[in-house]
Amino acid sequence: MDSKVKEYFEKKHQWSKELALMRKILLEAPLKETIKWGAPTYTFNGKNIVGMAAYKNYCGLWFFQGALLNDKHNVLHNVQEEKTKVMLQWRFHTISEIDINLIKEYVLEAIENQKQGKEIKPIRKTKLLMIPELLQNELESNQSLKENFEKFSSSKKREYASYISEAKRETTKLSRLSKIIPMILNGAGLHDKYRNC
Repeated sequence: MDSKVKEYFEKKHQWSKELALMRKILLEAPLKETIKWGAPTYTFNGKNIVGMAAYKNYCGLWFFQGALLNDKHNVLHNVQEEKTKVMLQWRFHTISEIDINLIKEYVLEAIENQKQGKEIKPIRKTKLLMIPELLQNELESNQSLKENFEKFSSSKKREYASYISEAKRETTKLSRLSKIIPMILNGAGLHDKYRNC
């Protein structure tokens, strides 16, 4: 047993009996046990399948690709509607709620989904690049500046745009513009000196 896993289960949890039972069920499946994000996590072929956690009012299982499961028994919940779409949780408030066969059914389905390559990837929201008028005017009047600016990644362009637009006073915006022009011409990102430390 991994030392971190051992340490987790040796802690005095109010849910120790429930966690031990869930662990026994999960170890009977072809899963590898590890600790991720401070909690037991079970993987198959290097992919996260299910994790367990103990909270104040309940303990539970997290299915990393829970949205792909049939959930015909309606036991899975999305606890962060705004943040997560794929990961679903199964909560237990007493040991008697832990149905060994049902958990095995869900775990085996999750493993089968992984074997088949089924996966819902998170959708990353891309931030729009809004170039402030002051910077835009400078780019349009200075071809060399514009060419160098276009070579930057979207994130570096956003850093420069934000740096100008976040200033409240016009004098500050102009001062910041004067500061960044040589940086852009030299091909340096706004925060490069901190990235290279």
